Amino acid sequence: MNRNALASPLDGYSMSSMRPTFPETESPRSMLEKDQKFVPAFFKKKTWRAFAYHWAMLFLAPFGFTYAILTISLGASLLVTVIGLSVAAAMLMGARSWGRLQRALTGSLLDRHIDAPPRLVRRPGFMGFIRSGLGDASGWRALAHMLAGFATTLVASLLSITFLVAGLGCLTYWYWVQWLPLMQAKGGSWQRGTSIGSDIYAEGPTWNLVYAAVGVLFTFLLWPAINNGLARLQGSLAAGLLGPTEAQLRVKSLEERRSHTVQDADARLAQIERDLHDGTQAQLVAIAMKLGDARDRLAGEDIPENIKALLAGAQGTATDALNDLRGLASGIRPAVINDGLDTALESLVAAAPMPVSLTYSLASRPSPAIEAIAYFCAAELLNNAAKHSSGTRVTLKVATAGHGKQLVLSVLDDGVGGVDPAAGSGIEGLRARAANVDGTLEISSPRGGPTEITLRLPLS
Repeated sequence: MNRNALASPLDGYSMSSMRPTFPETESPRSMLEKDQKFVPAFFKKKTWRAFAYHWAMLFLAPFGFTYAILTISLGASLLVTVIGLSVAAAMLMGARSWGRLQRALTGSLLDRHIDAPPRLVRRPGFMGFIRSGLGDASGWRALAHMLAGFATTLVASLLSITFLVAGLGCLTYWYWVQWLPLMQAKGGSWQRGTSIGSDIYAEGPTWNLVYAAVGVLFTFLLWPAINNGLARLQGSLAAGLLGPTEAQLRVKSLEERRSHTVQDADARLAQIERDLHDGTQAQLVAIAMKLGDARDRLAGEDIPENIKALLAGAQGTATDALNDLRGLASGIRPAVINDGLDTALESLVAAAPMPVSLTYSLASRPSPAIEAIAYFCAAELLNNAAKHSSGTRVTLKVATAGHGKQLVLSVLDDGVGGVDPAAGSGIEGLRARAANVDGTLEISSPRGGPTEITLRLPLS
């Protein structure tokens, strides 16, 4: 019998094709948007939230405008003095708070998210504070928004309020017209109603219907369009002046990619160190032990001395290779860093060739890349102090600065001072290592000492 004749009618169909299919369910948000698609704009939440935004801006804009005028006037009048520069720098930094407030307001009432510009990196010292403030592009742009936003807010708010009040007034004209005062027309008759033209008064059912139709047009068509359109215009102004620029976004992208590269390189170094420690080092230990065991077993045997010397030399070579490998692995990334920067620095201080006092006050653990950079810089600086400072004691401090966003590592010795970064002490290499993560290295080393070298690394 032909087997094809007995084939099942279900042959050629997979089980998945036989499963019943059901229509995909929509999310609650999409269903809500679909339900509101045919709702008039007057009754939508976004319309009234935009109206609330206009009122909030109408209240806040005068304060922002006053702040901007005060900043410009104080800065211009005191420009020739250091005090004036510092006041202007501080007020420009304070303008960033206006940006945060406006971004929050735009996000909560207009559903328009605006990314924050890059955080302000303050330079150390008084003059660094002035340069940071006066050079803060985000502060200047926030100041520009205070000035431009004042004008746009007046126009947008007054237009929105005027159209809504006019529309509601026309809709209710039939009710409140009865309280209007009587007016005498040219013919001597007394009329009650609004005057249209020279001798026309809006009184009676016909005019009530006309006013109601105008009220419907203004309230349900014109006002929502004007109200929402002006709110979008205000949101676009805020996004253009209070968000990051294309250059800042590009810099941020480069910084993120560089940060990922640094972290990836640190992870690869850690993996290499583990492979050397757990693999190659263990094999060298096994070779050295086997050679030692062979020497012990052949010690009482009658074998040529050159064989014994060969075994002894092989064991010594294996031991030397093991020590070199340990030093190489430690130079790549010491395993002690895995236990934390505080533990790594404690072991570094314990092995230092001169007395070192350590103060460590970090509340949380930094990222592995920052830990590695801080450790290697501390090791190099302690080694330099022992070799070149001619001092008797070193103080190593690790703390935070900049509201917990910066790691500060300082090495202070009581030596002769006069550190020259160009003299081949490795300072420039440390500065380049710190710059890889936007860190800085500062040197204070007058002739006669003391020498203090401060490393600053970002924690976020």
